[in-house]
Amino acid sequence: MSRAKRDNRTTAQLLRELVQAEHDIPKKQWHHVLAALRPMVREHGDHELANQLRTGLVIVEEIGLRDSSVLAHLLEQPVIMGFYTIAEARKTFGNDVAHLLELLLRVSELYATSPVVTTENFSHFLLSFAEDVRIILILLARRLQLLRVAEHHLDEDARLSLAIEASYLYAPLAHRLGLYGVKSEMEDLCLKYTDRETFDYVKNKLAETKASRDAYIAAFIKPVRKRLDEAKLTYTIKGRTKSISSIRNKLKKKRVAFEEIYDLFAIRIVLDSAPEDERAQCWQVYSIITDMYRPNPERLKDWVSIPKSNGYESLHITVMGPDQRWVEVQIRTQRMDEVAEKGLAAHWRYKGIRSESGLDEFMTSVRSLLENPNQSEEERIQAFKMDLYDEEIYVFTPKGDLVKLPKGATTLDFAYQIHTRVGSHTVSAKVNGTNVSLRHVLQNGDTVEVITSKNQQPKADWLNYVTTGRARTKIKASLRAQNEQVVRLAREELERRLKNRKLPYDAGVIGKVARKMGYKQLTSFFLDMSQDRVDISAFLDRYRTEMETPETDTMERLSAEDYISPTIPERITQEKEEVLLIDKNLSGIDYRFAKCCNPIYGDKIFAFTSSKGMSIHRMDCPNAQDLFRNYGYRILKAEWTGQNSGGYEAALRVVGHDDLSVVNNISGQIATEKEVTLRSFKVNSEDSLFIGYFYVYVKSLGVLTALINKLRTTKGVKKVERVD
Repeated sequence: MSRAKRDNRTTAQLLRELVQAEHDIPKKQWHHVLAALRPMVREHGDHELANQLRTGLVIVEEIGLRDSSVLAHLLEQPVIMGFYTIAEARKTFGNDVAHLLELLLRVSELYATSPVVTTENFSHFLLSFAEDVRIILILLARRLQLLRVAEHHLDEDARLSLAIEASYLYAPLAHRLGLYGVKSEMEDLCLKYTDRETFDYVKNKLAETKASRDAYIAAFIKPVRKRLDEAKLTYTIKGRTKSISSIRNKLKKKRVAFEEIYDLFAIRIVLDSAPEDERAQCWQVYSIITDMYRPNPERLKDWVSIPKSNGYESLHITVMGPDQRWVEVQIRTQRMDEVAEKGLAAHWRYKGIRSESGLDEFMTSVRSLLENPNQSEEERIQAFKMDLYDEEIYVFTPKGDLVKLPKGATTLDFAYQIHTRVGSHTVSAKVNGTNVSLRHVLQNGDTVEVITSKNQQPKADWLNYVTTGRARTKIKASLRAQNEQVVRLAREELERRLKNRKLPYDAGVIGKVARKMGYKQLTSFFLDMSQDRVDISAFLDRYRTEMETPETDTMERLSAEDYISPTIPERITQEKEEVLLIDKNLSGIDYRFAKCCNPIYGDKIFAFTSSKGMSIHRMDCPNAQDLFRNYGYRILKAEWTGQNSGGYEAALRVVGHDDLSVVNNISGQIATEKEVTLRSFKVNSEDSLFIGYFYVYVKSLGVLTALINKLRTTKGVKKVERVD
């Protein structure tokens, strides 16, 4: 059934499907649910109920949750609207449903003040998540359903906010929890709402090449099916096209044309195996495939012997198929396939066959973030993001115990993963019997022995050696504790020195003298004092002078040496023209136009905040998706309110016949355009063609587009495109 047909189902059809899908809920309980929902329908119409039922189907069929989660989801809106109570839910459905309802209501309060989870309420979001992982799974289902209907039910600003939040929070969470289907669809929809041009380009290219791709898959599968039948295996086999977002990432990473990407699909073989035969039959199929097609040993990924921490199990191989094309083949069982599609939630259905590997570790890391009161919200978000790593390595202790770490982890990460005390006292390590430093990067299969000393303490530069959120959090906590002790001892030393000079201890005067010496914080002054980087005698002399100088004005007088010249703005902001509106109501803010994409008037744009200030980027900036994914909480809406009189910088890449007259025609054409100024250009020749880069100032996107269209008609020109 197509997505459009599924979305057109009536409320009665949706309810019937949900009742059939969620067979664990007795009919009597369904009657109670409908009684709670009826007042909501009377007040808000059938549409609201239909949307709730569609999300319920996502929770059951795509996420893999059952009874309590679906009931809590359906009952939340009636509770919010006052048509139902948690007490009634507890009496009718039990404590588990009531508990989930309470947590969902807590999260709803976060979204009541903002359409997305913000930096300010991130800890509250984590708190609900940490209490019960089913909450995040329900939220994932809701976000996926909202993304699906956003094009028809949300305005452009709301779609953008939703897409950015899903990029940096929900899609990585879906990946971390093993919901690969949910993650891929979320990323595709996010790309659709943030960079529609690229999304449509890849989608159309996939549609154009579907017939040839299907024919190739059929040719590859036919002999494989014959061999599997001869081996008397029970299986299903199909070709699966990769997601639009993953293809877009390949285009960006490899910098090639769509036609040059060959791994657009993967062949998946799913076996119907008994639990005790799973591993043996997967390797049997591996042997059959590699007998038929030459394998690439560097592309073998064995997640059957050692599953990923989110429970993912599969055997991936890449072989040389017909026409000398590399083809990825995924081998797994039906149980593994369900876990791959529904993630950790599917483990609850197979308890006893495989443990819920990785879930406890991940939830422990979430709780440890909440237990650190000294961490800022931004540090907490970054630490959480670091735990949503994509790739893992597996290393061993000397006793043979398995430790899972993110790719790029060091021996120091390993030590902190074992125990905080071990990490804090680490001096070096042995990897496979060889002495290595703390910053040594570990590889798959390494055996690591940590060497400790009770005299060792964490150092500030250790933060440069670690990649895991756990290690970074523990190191910062240790450094903070060390600094507090050092500051306390330095303060006591200063009190003794003042007492020897018969001077009173005045924290205000100490702070004033320290500021005049260039210290912004008193803590920094005491730390330097402990390291003998402060001339204490000179400080005491200045302190005495300050104490003896009468106060003549309540305002502190600043020396001319303290004058800080304002930051020189870039070319466009120099003229103090107000051409942007940030976050709907902010204006008069210092910003710069990002050099990675050079936005001009008319481009769809967004603002990105960092320690370096605010930068303005195009929606189709080559770095946009990475910024959305990694720093979504720093993204602000931005829109043009006018044009800058100085113009905007843009770059054009022109390819044409290697003839000087062609280049002269191009530069002449640019010179005749009234609203275009040619700043510079450079030309290289190669294989009877020239490649030229022309840097211009233009008034707007419309002017640039018109210029590109004119240059494309110039004799001898083969291609003109805007570049970043």
